[in-house]
Amino acid sequence: MFNRRISPVFVAGAATLVAAHANAQAATHDRWMATWAPSMSASPPRPPADSIDRTPTLVNRTLREIVRVSAGGSRVRLKLSNQYGDRPLVIGSVHVALRKSGAEIDPGTDRPVTFNGRSSVVIRAGASLVSDGVALALPNLADVAISLFVADSARLSTRHALGLQTNYVSASGDFTGSASFAPDTTLQIWPFLAGIDVVNPAVTGVIVAFGNSITDGVGSKADSNSRWPDVLERRLLASKEPLKAIVNAGISGNRVLSPGAGPSALERFDRDVLMQPGVTHVIVLEGINDINGGTYGGGTGAPNPRNEVSADELIAGHQQLIDRAHERGIVIFGATLTPEGGMRGASAARDAKRIALNNWIRTSGAYDGVIDFDKLTRDPSDTTRFLPAYDSGDHLHPSGAGYVTMAGGIDLALFRKTPR
Repeated sequence: MFNRRISPVFVAGAATLVAAHANAQAATHDRWMATWAPSMSASPPRPPADSIDRTPTLVNRTLREIVRVSAGGSRVRLKLSNQYGDRPLVIGSVHVALRKSGAEIDPGTDRPVTFNGRSSVVIRAGASLVSDGVALALPNLADVAISLFVADSARLSTRHALGLQTNYVSASGDFTGSASFAPDTTLQIWPFLAGIDVVNPAVTGVIVAFGNSITDGVGSKADSNSRWPDVLERRLLASKEPLKAIVNAGISGNRVLSPGAGPSALERFDRDVLMQPGVTHVIVLEGINDINGGTYGGGTGAPNPRNEVSADELIAGHQQLIDRAHERGIVIFGATLTPEGGMRGASAARDAKRIALNNWIRTSGAYDGVIDFDKLTRDPSDTTRFLPAYDSGDHLHPSGAGYVTMAGGIDLALFRKTPR
């Protein structure tokens, strides 16, 4: 019979490896995943002193912002931003809770939020901060209320302009822990709140919808959560596909190559896509505002000749986004540009650029897959225009039915794709 003597060093080493493996598994299960993140941009520059500044300024008020998350989780953390601020942002307290209706929360779910253990925080101009994690059970598609007490004068210069969601501002005082309050006013922008992350081991990845007003939801009804990424998330949750969160990174009026509303797509891609926790896939729907020379919102205003771009320039811009995604191991899909025939200022020359970009997206193989929103929404009898049922009325943005059709036409199997 043979007795083998096991070295104490071997035993200690094995124990260390087992502990390291257990820690690695725990770290994987506790991984933060983005579940909501509106792309932030700056309010218009401060006007001259003798004019009326229409950008709201708050002081000693509670701002209760309402958000519908995509995937839920057992823990939550917030990202606050003063990226475009002109002074320090002083937040006296922050609470998070499930929303009942209006400005009312479920008191049993109310949680104070801290930053490095502190309940109040000062965010310097140009900076952003991430909160400590908070234990809070969030269901999928939960309506969440984030309450910020603005303790000092704060101009709402860092915000997502097209919230399409009613948010509430109190009279003077800290109401962050209050079950409800009578709003002094309401807003349909998201100021300072730049993201919500969750811990949920069931979430297998994050899809970022990256685009302009059509992704941001122009043409959909306020407080309805009926943008095409919202509809897509509901489809995913109702399917047997692995659970993924969806982040809407649309900015109405955004362009690929130059600033429009918000930073250009090329400038903000790192912030709004590559830096999202857990990102695995991105859908790009960008370019129509470049083609229109900055004209958007139904064709109001004249195009600026200095913003004139070619289809080749747009294709090069898209290729930049593709290359940057692939460097990070992210799967990236190209969405074709929807029609704009009938919009004020529409022309055959402009549409030729749209068609050229769409043909490249469809046939070049540069993207990891194609989502053909153009084909899904156009009128077969006049492919330069929306099918009437899918036209919001301005001939540029889809209707609610158009958004449903766009999300419904996406092959959910695309999100099984892994990096090349």
